[in-house]
Amino acid sequence: MVTGASDGIGLGIATRLAAAGAEVLLPVRNPRKGQAAITTIAQAAPHANLALHSLDLSSLDSVAAFGETLRRQGRPIHLLINNAGVMTPPDRQRTTDGFELQFGTNHLGHFALVAHLLPLLRAGRARVTSQISVAADQHAINWQDLNWEHSYNGAKSYSQSKIAFGLFGLELDRRSRADGWGITSNLSHPGVAPTNLLAARPEVGRTKQTPRRRLISALSARGILFGTVDTAKLPALYAATAPDAQGGRLYGPSGPGHLGGPPAEQQLYARLTNTDDAQRIWTISEELTKTSIPDD
Repeated sequence: MVTGASDGIGLGIATRLAAAGAEVLLPVRNPRKGQAAITTIAQAAPHANLALHSLDLSSLDSVAAFGETLRRQGRPIHLLINNAGVMTPPDRQRTTDGFELQFGTNHLGHFALVAHLLPLLRAGRARVTSQISVAADQHAINWQDLNWEHSYNGAKSYSQSKIAFGLFGLELDRRSRADGWGITSNLSHPGVAPTNLLAARPEVGRTKQTPRRRLISALSARGILFGTVDTAKLPALYAATAPDAQGGRLYGPSGPGHLGGPPAEQQLYARLTNTDDAQRIWTISEELTKTSIPDD
């Protein structure tokens, strides 16, 4: 299963998995884009085994309904790549449940997704790979105002969502090992590449691509420093499928600054190493999403 597989990095990841013979589930928010993704994947992998599902990570009801559908089907999940995300809306926006959009989608939506799918992940002894960002090495969690209600900074809020998400991914691996769930959880990041995250996204209030996106595109096209959309998908694929990729580790590009290049393990960001923070965000996430991941 690959979240955010209707375009960009997620589509590339899903295509590679399908071409390798995996049955790939594509939970998407936009059915039209989902169907277009199916067509694109089928062109690259004519014998692809694909299943399209409806999922809006910014709605906890949608996440719960999706989880219920899959649990009713009862089929184990062997790989889950939590890739979907939204980045730096210029103005503060809220999810259906009232959370700041980036924190609610990037972190809380995926937290709830794993909670609802846990029986299937355990049955498949799954590897769960959560896609964070170089932004998780910047700023901090705004513990006193997680939803940025008193002041909003898009970049800081994005960093918070990815730090929280990374802490969750690592804590999932620790709890799985401690309680024998059989799940292996690790992290990946794509480096920096000209993906759709910084492109014009009217649905998040961005009517044109950012100057940063234009700079990244120009340098990427010249092979300078940054990666490409094709290389950006490789760390998540490596983390999710390589026999030597381990739980509790971070995988990203191996080039200068870890911005581009072939995938490899890299040192965990300092902001992700505090186990007290990981346990704290886990407890808060259970409370906010009204979901629970039991210890047994």
